[in-house]
Parts: sequence; structure tokens; C-alpha cells
Amino acid sequence: MNRIRLFVIDPQNDFMDIADAALPVSGANADMDRLAGFVQTMTSSIVDLVVTLDSHSSVGVERTTFWMHADGAAVSPFTQIKAVDVEDSTYLPRNKSLKPQVIEYLRSLEAGGERTLIVWPVHCVLGTWGHNLQGLLAQSIADWEYATGRTCEKVLKGLNTMTEQYSAFRAEVPSGDDPRTQNNSVLMARLQQGSNWLVVGGEALSHCVAASGKDMFSQMSQDRLVKTIFLSDCMSPVAGFEAAGKRFLNEAKERGALVMSSQEAISRFAMGIMQT
Repeated sequence: MNRIRLFVIDPQNDFMDIADAALPVSGANADMDRLAGFVQTMTSSIVDLVVTLDSHSSVGVERTTFWMHADGAAVSPFTQIKAVDVEDSTYLPRNKSLKPQVIEYLRSLEAGGERTLIVWPVHCVLGTWGHNLQGLLAQSIADWEYATGRTCEKVLKGLNTMTEQYSAFRAEVPSGDDPRTQNNSVLMARLQQGSNWLVVGGEALSHCVAASGKDMFSQMSQDRLVKTIFLSDCMSPVAGFEAAGKRFLNEAKERGALVMSSQEAISRFAMGIMQT
């Protein structure tokens, strides 16, 4: 019997390559159309469905509205800012009282060795159109809920304005006084449990999917990882980060997870190759 736990990462309007999206990822809208088709086809097999939602205020440490040049000029999207840049006042928070806190944050971020801060366009602000689920996927989820009597759980991430959060499970620099930024062990345990297949899709491959996947690699058992499928045609990288997306998918394979298209997964389930 096919039993699927579906995990969807940040399938939101602001990441779609459609009109009015704040941070469009090339190919994302078609990705989510294919994922919607997967949900529609596999409705009776999906026993659990979890969706994460990138969720922000209009001003935060990783967005243009937070930053300025020393002369007060706006900072362009996709600018990279390091601790030394703030120390020498090349870039400053518009709220100058936050400068010491920001320097400490950036030092901690850079100490991890994997990231420096990227200033993104304002996106996925709670309560806005951009925060909403992509339309066809939203409808397929609603149809799944109606058909099965189950509820899709939606998990908000990124609510703390003073730390970035790519991963579904934790912020880049967790805050000791904010549990929302710390490892979401409840979500991890939910995805880990059972013998069913864990199927993953979402945006963007190079950032939130990859960061979430790497946390999964470090915390999940090997038994779970070998029953995890990343749908390669239901996730796309941010432009300029294609190599990072490829590296992640290669790592997924090395860890024992499966990487395949949504149609290949549907075919394998239909043929009984992917029994639980």
C-alpha cells in the first residue's frame, strides 16, 4: 500500500515567476503546478500534508527596508553585507541603535562558514497576497482536505526580524530567548515517524529547500532518509545559485534519499515499486 507524507516548503506567491511576485524564482510556478498535479493524483495515498510558509514583517535584518548606506541611500536587493561592512559604516541599519546587535549577529552568522547576509527584496509579508499559497497548489490542498477529511498543517517560519531563517526547522542564528528560532523538533519528529514515504517539494531549491534538507540529513535516521523523495521538477534554484541547487541534490543522493520527477514518482507508486 502506498502511504505518503508530503512536505512542501514555502510554495508562496512571492516566489512564483508570475506578475507582482516580489522574489520570483524562474520555473517556480510550473513547479507548483506539477506539485498540485501530484497531490491531485496521489490524494488517496497522502496520509499527512505539511506546508511551511516563509513569514515576515515588512522590515527585518535580511531585507532592503532594514538597511542604508552611510549617506542614507537605499541598499540594493541582493547586496551581501558582512560584519566588517557595518563596523566601518559602509552599511548601517536604519535604526542605528541596532548596530551593535547587528554586528554580533553577522559575526555569528559568518562564523558558521556557510553564509553571509544577503539583502533580499521585501517578500512574504504576513497578511499580503505574496504570503499566500500558489493558487493551483492551494486548490489541490483544499481538495485533498475535503476528500480525506484531514487537515494540512501550515507552519510559519522566519517570524523573528533579527535573524534569517531558510530552513523549515531553525533560524540561521537561533536566539536563546525565542523558541521560534530554535530547532523545531516537533516538526522533525512528525516527518520522521512511520514507515510511509516522505515526499518533498517547494521553493527555492538553492536556499530554503536545501537548508531544510541539510537539517533533515543531520537529524533523521538513515531508515527515514532512504524512504525520502525529493521531487526534482517541483523545486527550482534562485538565479545565480544553480550550482548550489545541484550540490544539494547530489548530497541528497549520497545520503541515500531518492531524487526523481513527480511523474516518475507517480509511475513508481502506480506500479507498486514504492510500497510502504
